[in-house]
Amino acid sequence: MIRKMSTAQPLKKLVSCVILDLDGTLLNTDGIVSDVLRVYLGKYGKQWDGREIKKIVGKTPFEAASAVVEDYELSCTTSELLSEITPMFSNQWCNIKALPGANRLIKHLSGHRVPMALASNSPRENIETKISYHQGWKESFSVIIGGDEVRLGKPSPEIFLEVAKRLNVDPSSCLVIEDSLLGVTAGKAAGMEVVAVPSIPKQAHLYTSADEVINSLLDLRPEKWGLPPFQDWIKDTLPLEPWHIGGPVVKGFGRGSKVLGIPTANLSTEGYGSLLSEHPSGVYFGWAGLSKRGVFKMVMSIGWNPYFNNTEKTIEPWLLHNFDEDFYGEELRLIIVGYIRPEANFSSLQSLIEKIHHDRKVAEEALDLPLFSKYKDDPYLKSST
Repeated sequence: MIRKMSTAQPLKKLVSCVILDLDGTLLNTDGIVSDVLRVYLGKYGKQWDGREIKKIVGKTPFEAASAVVEDYELSCTTSELLSEITPMFSNQWCNIKALPGANRLIKHLSGHRVPMALASNSPRENIETKISYHQGWKESFSVIIGGDEVRLGKPSPEIFLEVAKRLNVDPSSCLVIEDSLLGVTAGKAAGMEVVAVPSIPKQAHLYTSADEVINSLLDLRPEKWGLPPFQDWIKDTLPLEPWHIGGPVVKGFGRGSKVLGIPTANLSTEGYGSLLSEHPSGVYFGWAGLSKRGVFKMVMSIGWNPYFNNTEKTIEPWLLHNFDEDFYGEELRLIIVGYIRPEANFSSLQSLIEKIHHDRKVAEEALDLPLFSKYKDDPYLKSST
């Protein structure tokens, strides 16, 4: 029976199985890559520039190592580089975290008996080791294929065609979820439907060949592809495992009150680089504790704010209370309990302002629900007051 789709989520195409990439799609590998290469290149007097990550995303280990040797003009060979950094990576695999939405997606598809496969340019042994640290992952996949099990890795379609063969399904009935351009190219060349989840910021415009581009796995709507929908959204919000962040309130860009008429209490991102990398850009909500004023409802954005084209990822909380004065320097602690929507660009300042006020309404109503209101008494907030 075909599930009746809502008008808001029109059916794109019926698929019967899902093929997932691993690094950058399910696992937050980029931070580990940067940490290892920063240490390794330091031995050669070179400085790792995180922006170089886009040159190696999605490539086989040998191709990625070759690019590093060439770009940094290293005196070692590609094979020598690989032999030195592979143990460094292996020591870090136990620390690689699942990306937001990864566990939720795997559990959801597995629970509905949707066949899943894992297809990565990484060697099979590496894949097995990485997923062994994530409970329930290995047994959820009907097929796992590494880049060393095919003649050509992505962007060749070979790995995806081999998955379809082993699953005994037609390639056109497969949905591929990928973070890299190489993976998207491979999926489309295999005749499959492809959802892109770009792992590198501000690169979504490059994924024109994908059937859909989403900000993170939190934004995936399986029903668009004829798959069972998630049932965990509550009043236009997605409950999250709560997380905390805090620090003194700092001066922002000066546009909150002046340009938008929305006074945000900005936090410094210094020291929070790794935490920010774990959470997709978007609009979230929760509770805010101010050291001298109490606890308040809060809605906030994380990201680059496309309308203003930020150069750095920022945290901009809006405390939903009318304050008589500024409170720069005061300790602000936040507990984030839910997600509202992905970051988006807007055609006009007015449409941006209207959306922000809609976000406020959604957050205020959600925070009255017992599921979220209980966190108002979280000790983390109280310890700042």
